[in-house]
Amino acid sequence: MKIICFGDSITARKENYPKPVLTSMLKLKMKQHQFINAGVSGNTTEQARVRFKKDVLSKNPDVVTVLFGGNDSAKHKLIPIGTFKSNIRYFVQQIGADRTILITSPPVDEALQPNRKNQRLKEYGQAAKDVAEETGCHIIDFFEILYNKPNYKELLVGIKNDGLHFGEAGYDLLSDAIVAEINKMDDVSKKGFFKRIWSIFK
Repeated sequence: MKIICFGDSITARKENYPKPVLTSMLKLKMKQHQFINAGVSGNTTEQARVRFKKDVLSKNPDVVTVLFGGNDSAKHKLIPIGTFKSNIRYFVQQIGADRTILITSPPVDEALQPNRKNQRLKEYGQAAKDVAEETGCHIIDFFEILYNKPNYKELLVGIKNDGLHFGEAGYDLLSDAIVAEINKMDDVSKKGFFKRIWSIFK
């Protein structure tokens, strides 16, 4: 399968890897699939929408992960939550619900991130979850996965140590969650295939 990871700096960061760490880890964990990184640092969903056809749709992916919210919800870049939700819905509709994995943006260390608040990030994450419920697409609540760890602030420490851009430990969790979701999608697809074959020969 060809899988595109579409997002902002959380998707794009290298963290001392020669290429973006997220897709590098995913390639190591799922050697049978092709992973393409379509992350651009600083992007909001409004900016991402401009490049969406070129960076995502034109490549004819089988699956797309969509991870935005850290910039959309930031005080200095704020995209209204209704617009954010509309953009996320647009991405899902264009990709196809069965081929989209929405991912909620991770929490931050508020002491190091004056422009970002976890309560607002949670609200934008809820907007993504609402779209998943409406459309039937796949969803990974990465905000809750990370925030529920007792040492989540330690997991947020990356090279920059800015309370937003986490390091290998955080990417290990994120890539594991994506692998698990893709495996679930594979299982559903295989069951559907065998069901169709069975219906032909029974």
